[in-house]
Amino acid sequence: MKKTLLIAACATLLAFTGCKDKKNMDNPFFSAWETPYGIPDFSKIKTEHYLPAFDEGMRLQKEEINAIVNNTEAPTFENTIEAYEYSGAMLNEVASVFFNLSECENSEEMEQIAEEVTPKLSAHGDDIALNAKLFERIKTVYDQRESLNLEPEQMRLLEETYKGFVRSGANVAADQQARFRELNEQIASLTLRFAQNVLKATNAFKLVLDENQLEGLSEDQKAAAKATEGENAGKYVFSLQMPSWEPFMQSCSNRDLRKQMWDAYANRCYGGEFDNTKIIDTLVNLRLERANILGFKSHADYVLDDCLAKTPQAVYDCLMQIWNPALAKAKSECAEYQKMIKADDASAELEPWDWRYYSEKLRQQKYELEDEVVRPYFSLDGVREGAFNVANKLYGLTFKENPELPTYDKEAHAYEVMDGDQVIGILYMDFFPRESKRSGAWMTEFRGQKIDKEGNNVIPIIQVVCNFTKPTADKPSLLNFDESETLFHEFGHALHGLLSKCHYPSLAGTNVSRDFVELPSQIMENWCRNPQVMKEYAKHYQTGEAIPDELIKKIAAAQTYGQGFINTELLAASLLDMDYHSITEKQAVDPVAFEKAALDRLGLIPEIISRYKSAYFQHIFTTGYDAGYYSYTWTAILDHDAFAAFVESGDLFNPELAKKFRHLLESGNTQDLMTLYREFRGKDPDVKPLLRDRGLI
Repeated sequence: MKKTLLIAACATLLAFTGCKDKKNMDNPFFSAWETPYGIPDFSKIKTEHYLPAFDEGMRLQKEEINAIVNNTEAPTFENTIEAYEYSGAMLNEVASVFFNLSECENSEEMEQIAEEVTPKLSAHGDDIALNAKLFERIKTVYDQRESLNLEPEQMRLLEETYKGFVRSGANVAADQQARFRELNEQIASLTLRFAQNVLKATNAFKLVLDENQLEGLSEDQKAAAKATEGENAGKYVFSLQMPSWEPFMQSCSNRDLRKQMWDAYANRCYGGEFDNTKIIDTLVNLRLERANILGFKSHADYVLDDCLAKTPQAVYDCLMQIWNPALAKAKSECAEYQKMIKADDASAELEPWDWRYYSEKLRQQKYELEDEVVRPYFSLDGVREGAFNVANKLYGLTFKENPELPTYDKEAHAYEVMDGDQVIGILYMDFFPRESKRSGAWMTEFRGQKIDKEGNNVIPIIQVVCNFTKPTADKPSLLNFDESETLFHEFGHALHGLLSKCHYPSLAGTNVSRDFVELPSQIMENWCRNPQVMKEYAKHYQTGEAIPDELIKKIAAAQTYGQGFINTELLAASLLDMDYHSITEKQAVDPVAFEKAALDRLGLIPEIISRYKSAYFQHIFTTGYDAGYYSYTWTAILDHDAFAAFVESGDLFNPELAKKFRHLLESGNTQDLMTLYREFRGKDPDVKPLLRDRGLI
């Protein structure tokens, strides 16, 4: 999941209503949105509006910070902590719109703006974090906290605000502050360049084929790839976007073509025009230096100090208890595929570009479960409605599409989210690839839930973005089962944001630690794959027939198939991330050599690579999961254990458990997160449900 870039206190209020000149009067960020629910008026926003709005937003927040610092009254929770929490309203609004749209509506102009504004935002953030007088007031309130009779959420805000300033450098020695600022600016600029390189490298490759080169591909796959206009009209075009790349790798019989696609995918950003290797070297060392200045021996120590895991060793211990059984299973899978490729070509040795092809072939043989037999029952519309129905049964929510609401793209659909007759949030869903859109799937927000300074509840505006195969002339978008789980996953993140019932924006919704934030998303995958639930939402797109019991059984039986590969590539990426960020001495980092050494130490077999190779590993070098990619596995333990509570109760929609889990979702970061989990589950989480469900024990 990709969280919105939030500045300062993560507040998002109505835009500043004042304006100075005609140019600013024409800028939609300088007045309140005259739209339903205060949704950004996307139709009025032009690229030239962003930089003036960013500048004004930073100016206004500086005024607000100065007002706090220069207040002659003694520091209090209200005049210091709350005042800071609600500062930066306009800046946060501009940032949330700009950085969300730069992910899914990118352009050269947007990239130029990002390059110009990113160092400004970094410097602005440092001006606040390193403001000694501001921190002195915050510390004064913090030191008095036990005598202030604060409400629990107020106390949490005070503690998190104080901790956030310390982690942002408030205690950095004066003679190190200039270097600290420089580090933050360089890190921000490098992460931006890394992301831009990955997007450009992904879009730069196209494999253009004639029909006689498509042996093994289904008619649906051919139809999805056939170009109908432009220079490649009549030919078949395959890209590095997952809805194109993965089905090709699973189905194409031509081994040389699979290798071409594999090489293009796996070698992105290693040298050439979009090289990321030097960025990685610099970024890893800059992060280490910053962590050292903050008093931590490694970047991982710094990151994890604010997470449930707390230490790198705890992460390694967690991952390794799954790595060993997963690797053993992967080796047995490899042996099976090696036999198959030998049967096709006695001289061939299994390579990474063969794995998906033979895995899919064996899956079909074992379970008679061809992807093209499954897809007709998982239309995008059906899966989406299935997710909506689960939310309705658990929490009583309904989702009403409203085409009158403003949207940023014709493919983005807006829904009013209803709890009874009350609208509690707006949900955007944007499902198809575009060249202006980065690959992957994520949830973010144009506005988080909060209570504003006047005491009004401000409803959240949430966005879910995916990259599924587009409909063709005669078929809707049909998903494979993994894609269906992806939709449920991101929808789970959306529910976390939509159901938030917090007072303060920086504590609301998904503003929790990274090794907790995946719990609400991953638990939804359990309902997606449950046979009882599947029977309700998986309907044949032509006949409306519910998915047959026999096919459900095959899907269920296949759930543990390929888990050796799935878990080892995921864990390899997680451990590679930890290795990069656990270094304690500055060193020259060659990503190719570093990655090989890390994976060799693990004993990863050469037929499998890390889920993301270093040069396009956006989670850890762009989207904020540095020293945090482990969280998908850490929270998988939580989500399997949590769903086991529903199974053990005999009711997948047990009202009492649903009420408790809704409370967890509503609470954001207003209290200790493991306390929230234990209140729901009644005990500490157990790893056994995860290992059992993945067929690793």
